[in-house]
Amino acid sequence: MRIYIVIIVQFIIWSGYTLIEWLSSHDQLIYKVIMFFVFFYLAFLIGNHATKSVGKTLFITTLSLVIYTSIHYTLAFLVH
Repeated sequence: MRIYIVIIVQFIIWSGYTLIEWLSSHDQLIYKVIMFFVFFYLAFLIGNHATKSVGKTLFITTLSLVIYTSIHYTLAFLVH
């Protein structure tokens, strides 16, 4: 059950990243990359706090990022 909660919380974090990236559309690429790593680290810390396992947290964080990104780009493709 903890894994599902971590994935949902990480989806919220990735949604926040998408919103902030949209708001900072005129920023340089380096700032967006730094912002991505900050959000990834935040998602990792929250996941690690809940699961207490670094390996499991890294897998869950990467999996939630891949799922969120695929859903995000699929919906963007369907809308346009």
